[in-house]
Amino acid sequence: MASTIPNLPQPGLRFPDFTNIAVGGFGDGNNCYAHSMAWFRDHLFVGTTRANLCMLKNSVSGRLISIDNWPVHCPHRPYEPEFEHSQGRAEIWRYAPTTGVWARLYQAPLVLGSHGELMSRDLGYRGMVLFQGDSDPAPCLYLTNWSRSNGDGPTLLRCADGITFEVASQPKFGGMLVNSIRTLVPFKGRLFVAPTGSGKGNPNVSHPVIYESRDPRRGRWKLSNPVGFGDNTNRVIFEMAEFNGFLYAGTGNNDGCQIWRTPAQGNPPYRWEKVIERGASRGSLNQCVVSMIVFKGSLYIGTGIQNGGYDHVNKIGPAGAEIFRINSDGSWDLCVGDSRPTPQGFKTSLSGLPAGFGNFFSGYLWRMAIHDGWLYAGTMEWSVTLSYADLTKRPPLIRKLFESVGADNIVRQQGGFDLWRSSDGAHWIPVSRRGFDNPYNYGVRTMVSTPYGFFLGTANPFGPRVAKYTDGQWHYEHNPRGGCEVWLGSRPQHNTE
Repeated sequence: MASTIPNLPQPGLRFPDFTNIAVGGFGDGNNCYAHSMAWFRDHLFVGTTRANLCMLKNSVSGRLISIDNWPVHCPHRPYEPEFEHSQGRAEIWRYAPTTGVWARLYQAPLVLGSHGELMSRDLGYRGMVLFQGDSDPAPCLYLTNWSRSNGDGPTLLRCADGITFEVASQPKFGGMLVNSIRTLVPFKGRLFVAPTGSGKGNPNVSHPVIYESRDPRRGRWKLSNPVGFGDNTNRVIFEMAEFNGFLYAGTGNNDGCQIWRTPAQGNPPYRWEKVIERGASRGSLNQCVVSMIVFKGSLYIGTGIQNGGYDHVNKIGPAGAEIFRINSDGSWDLCVGDSRPTPQGFKTSLSGLPAGFGNFFSGYLWRMAIHDGWLYAGTMEWSVTLSYADLTKRPPLIRKLFESVGADNIVRQQGGFDLWRSSDGAHWIPVSRRGFDNPYNYGVRTMVSTPYGFFLGTANPFGPRVAKYTDGQWHYEHNPRGGCEVWLGSRPQHNTE
């Protein structure tokens, strides 16, 4: 069994220095998620999602969460004119590393909704990728939106010149009720997408289907899998990746996530093979495949439980997320997680680290990325919400923890995402355990490696005004540390004189 003590850096793999290059949601705390990110035409592009907690407050899921005092001020409800004009319009920003200048290139348009009133077409942009379709003269930037219950469904945006954005197409998914696409993956000359959201406060539940197109600009989409891969317990397809000549897809399933693969040969829908079931023998505590990435010949999988690691609706969790990897020979290893028996034998955590990297509140392994020979893994860490929760309604394990340690002490000591890195998937080194010293940075949502350094975008929905408890009562005040942030990790400059 590997040691739980992190290994030292390997020669030639220097640590980057991280600098905050965008604070407070680009000056607007309603920009709370740096939800998508890509490097295109020598610039960094970031798509935001706005006012997440105000949307959640007015959803079915929000009403089931035991929070006495809502964390942020929500003066307007969705679909009210004030919300649609000032809070609900998603944005796309571009950063020029040579000058250090940010520019807002796009703001979601106001459109007429099915309720007969103007509304923002897009609440956010959840996915972003470079792809060259049959009618594209060169690789273009494609984005997927988070649309509205009263809207026309998901919209695919396209940018060819690095400046202007146009509607490429609106996949209809066979007439299914869908309002969001999370993942876009190029594979064998086709762009594969999966719906990952439906209306009425269900951003992570949808129809478990995958569609493909050789030319998304012209809106030609085909179904590429049997619905749910023939298993009606699969509730959504949450993540996809290319590995070893196959397209891999990970599901959300209350009995434990599944992973399927296909070579995508012949005519769709293709034949798919199941390679992981029942959450890699952890069951419902690995409810969803949240992230996937190929690193040094293996496919790494990050798991999670929806709603931040505690699915109140389905009574799953709370529990920390895991990382496991699928190797080219079809075997799999548990890298970070809870050791256990499986049909493939007893699996021991290679790192010696339990689920959540030992942090009970790390409910998602939200994003992974590779930079300078390291695999980076970032979590969603929800302890900051303890400050606003009705703790008497929490499970006994959590109540006991709060009573012995204190919610304020937990937030003060560990509030904010965890960021770790590894050179081999078995030994892990912490980069930050406290959201880069901002407890409101509760998630690493995006990471991109570029020639100018390593960019990281956060999820931080605690703006513009956050709840504070002073003098025996709650009130809302401006929060300069609320809103998404973007950090740049660059190699340290050593004085050689």
